[in-house]
Amino acid sequence: MLVGVSMILFALMRLAPGGPEAVLIGGEFSADAAAQIRRRLGLDRPLALQYVTWAGAALRGDFGRSFKTGDPVAELIAERLGPTLQLTGGALVLALAVAVPLGVVAAVRRGTVWDTLGSAVSLFGVSFPSFWLGIMLILLFSEAVPILPPSGLAEYGREADPLSRLRHAILPTLTLGLIQMAALMRFTRSSLLETLRQDYVRTARAKGLGDGRVVWRHALRNALIPVVTVVGLSLPTLVGGAVLTETVFAWPGIGRLAVGAVFERDYPGDHGREPDRGRRGHRRQSRDRPRLLRHRPADLLPVSESGRPRSSATGEARSAAWSSR
Repeated sequence: MLVGVSMILFALMRLAPGGPEAVLIGGEFSADAAAQIRRRLGLDRPLALQYVTWAGAALRGDFGRSFKTGDPVAELIAERLGPTLQLTGGALVLALAVAVPLGVVAAVRRGTVWDTLGSAVSLFGVSFPSFWLGIMLILLFSEAVPILPPSGLAEYGREADPLSRLRHAILPTLTLGLIQMAALMRFTRSSLLETLRQDYVRTARAKGLGDGRVVWRHALRNALIPVVTVVGLSLPTLVGGAVLTETVFAWPGIGRLAVGAVFERDYPGDHGREPDRGRRGHRRQSRDRPRLLRHRPADLLPVSESGRPRSSATGEARSAAWSSR
């Protein structure tokens, strides 16, 4: 399954219109400049060979380097992992803390206004997409009633302040948690209703135990078993929702990193280059690869209407630096 998904995503990224050369060069550029960029990055090789090279390096823990910044992809992921875990973990805790009590009330008060209200909240959470809900929360709590910040991980200069980070996390956590809360509440209600019909529950009531003790100490424990299973199965949905939530709230997590890489065609830098540890030239190319982002030859500069690179002192200096390597 993982191999198939990785092959599909790899092919879609490579076959999508555009390429990293437009991001690296910027502005207008000639076809020769684009071909040179793709050749240096190894993107001119067959797609199957690129995938085999990338998969072999990924199995060794080498995810390559970013075309845009030259930083190792593993370091970029490690930097964004903390905020993503904070967002998804907080959303899951919020969903469970709200969904389980609401599901219990809806099951015990079946057919009453509490059951109707719980079903309405659940339907609301399931129906609306997370990006729309996030935008509505920003308009409400950051524009109409400006009491919460609309985006970011913390205020500038206060990244280490727990209170600032908590205020910035409220809206994205609420957005992501409401979606999960709706589904978990429905499962809790249906599971508890089925458990309340069991013989041991009727026996406990026949012995004189109160409804609260029967529900919270006996029925709910067994009713939560399928809910825990659903929580495990909903983790991929939680991560997928985090991608949209991080994009809406400019949350510096893995989801936003992935979206930015897709739009900028920032494939991992080593994905398309075959490793050759036995050759000195390959080691030199590996050292020089990040320098591609800082030094460009003359034909990689913006071109004029005649198709020739625009001459400038900076361009001549870069060409000389490139030729001297």
